[in-house]
Amino acid sequence: MTRPMREPTFWILTALVEEARHGYAVMQRVSALSGGETRLLPATLYAALDRLAAEGMVEVDREEIVDGRPRRYYRLTDRGGAALTAETQRLRRNVQAASRLLNARGAQPGPATAMFA
Repeated sequence: MTRPMREPTFWILTALVEEARHGYAVMQRVSALSGGETRLLPATLYAALDRLAAEGMVEVDREEIVDGRPRRYYRLTDRGGAALTAETQRLRRNVQAASRLLNARGAQPGPATAMFA
């Protein structure tokens, strides 16, 4: 059994599913995907990207020079996609278990439980 993914890791990998992104674009996409609930600071993001690259979850797609500064784009690897798939399945199972119990108790499921049903 693998350990649960840290929330910033989950969101960073999710932000890279659609396309390669540079750091600032990853931060913006994470904020948008999480409804503003997760906001990554640059130091947190780049430390996570370095760790994820070392683990083979992401890799550098390309580098560009923009306004005289290097901009590095990262992409999700197959390994990162598999890890994200496993984590979404784990989260779905957790939500379904809690929803069943809440439904049995008579509680109304919220929007998050409806999303995973």
